[in-house]
Amino acid sequence: MRPPPAFLHVESSLTGRRWTGPGPEESRRTEALVQAGHPPALASVLARRGVPPEAAAAFLQPLLRDLLPDPLGLRDMERAADRLLAAVAGGERIAVFADYDVDGGASAALLITWLRAMGRQATLYIPDRIEEGYGPNVPAMRALGAAHDLILCVDCGTLSHEAIAAAGCDVVVLDHHLGGETLPPALAVVNPNRQDETAELGHLCAAGVVFLLLVEANRRLRAAGAAGPDLMAMLDLVALATVADVAPLVGVNRAFVRQGLAVMARRGRPGLVALSDVAGLDRPPSAHHLGFVLGPRVNAGGRVGAADLGARLLATADPREAEALARRLDALNAERRRIEAAVLEEALAQAEARGAEGPLVWAAGEGWHPGVIGIVATRLKEAFGRPAIVVGLDGGEGKGSGRSVEGADLGHAVQRAAAEGFLIRGGGHRMAAGLTVARDRLGAAMARLAELIARQGAAPAQTRTLGIDALVMPSACVPDLVEAIEAAGPFGAAAPAPRFALPSVLLRQARRVGADHLKLNLADGAGPGLEAIAFGAFRGPLGPALVARTGQRLHLAGRLELDHWQGRARVQLRVEDAAEA
Repeated sequence: MRPPPAFLHVESSLTGRRWTGPGPEESRRTEALVQAGHPPALASVLARRGVPPEAAAAFLQPLLRDLLPDPLGLRDMERAADRLLAAVAGGERIAVFADYDVDGGASAALLITWLRAMGRQATLYIPDRIEEGYGPNVPAMRALGAAHDLILCVDCGTLSHEAIAAAGCDVVVLDHHLGGETLPPALAVVNPNRQDETAELGHLCAAGVVFLLLVEANRRLRAAGAAGPDLMAMLDLVALATVADVAPLVGVNRAFVRQGLAVMARRGRPGLVALSDVAGLDRPPSAHHLGFVLGPRVNAGGRVGAADLGARLLATADPREAEALARRLDALNAERRRIEAAVLEEALAQAEARGAEGPLVWAAGEGWHPGVIGIVATRLKEAFGRPAIVVGLDGGEGKGSGRSVEGADLGHAVQRAAAEGFLIRGGGHRMAAGLTVARDRLGAAMARLAELIARQGAAPAQTRTLGIDALVMPSACVPDLVEAIEAAGPFGAAAPAPRFALPSVLLRQARRVGADHLKLNLADGAGPGLEAIAFGAFRGPLGPALVARTGQRLHLAGRLELDHWQGRARVQLRVEDAAEA
């Protein structure tokens, strides 16, 4: 079957990609949505997402009351809620064992905030990334079990059989990572990605699972004639975790993020207020800010500093403590960026030298900091458009972190390779995974992972493509247009921001800014022009190609966004590709 014509006839762009646009069915849906009264640009976005006119209103206003699933649809939820309420009623000693990333920290903060409102305190324990590694370990669980009656493991624990057995007290696991064939000896394992669960809620992050537990706990309190804490005020934590953990923004996750952003804009949580201020965030946050401004700072403690800083920041009710923690995390984030840049440079060179044409891109280096390998894996994934794994070697072993692309279940591949003996251990979920590998088995392990990913049918096509949602002219790019498009958000994993093509625009100016970015000014002869920026353009062929074509007409493709400066908002194009007009 012949492929449809290339969009704007771009068979090979300046980065070697073929542009594709809406097909006939999408075009018909777009027309129907326009006829129903939606602006053309918004209509094209809705059509690309398969939203018919009759469902558009509900899609544009995702409400928790409409989308929240029944918590009891998850296995062990009833047992977990009963045990939590019994611990609260009995004044029992409760510990929260959390992962050191944003999802773990936000999950822990949810529980601590809820328990505080119930008049109870909890012990927070987050393992050191380097000394203890991911998830429950025997010494920590044994010590916590000796001093507590109940341990809540959040964003970890599903594969921690030995550590949970060593606890000596009741353990409830609230997780979302891929489960094995057997479950650990916990009182309850609430995890939508258990092997005996359906796939309906597999898109939840751990904070989403914890939120459902608290919904069920509150429901039981109401049935007993008591009032539970205000859960709607806690949606800021769920939104932060959902975006930062790259959970798909579909179903209830859209409502979590949309309503959580509204909660965050009210600036009621001291930790997020302090972090927003230290980051210079002077306007209501968006999903982009959660993923690229706040999330990295919360993560910084677990990556290069004290592992519990992020969770403590999110859980504190003291503005002065929040300010001190936020400043420390901001400084650690700057240090993390310096370390990351050095590792990324080496990893990119190594991946390119090895050749990145197969289904998996990987790199490994001596002493690479465990706190940045996940971020570098993300950068490799973005650079090469396929799953990537980065391994830091130390002695006879290497600790690795991987990030995936749509269509490739990296967590499953890693778990399978571990079961086959290629890895010492490994686990994760579809889009992210962690692993430990013997140094002398590194090459074999990566080859096996590449084979497993290829079997999933996720190998990249020979022709790289770039999907376009719609055409727009620079003179039409006004704030009202961007605000209308944002109504289809939030945008993120599995729901990318729409990409527009600007046909035959004049590239009036192009100047390098920072280390490798490019600022542009575009015109179509009908207005003052449109500002644009191409981040990282000089890491590849796009930057030099655009500079060389200053004064010429080009087709440009990218995302539209609002750039706020000195209290004013103007539209900016975030350029991703360009082609000869």
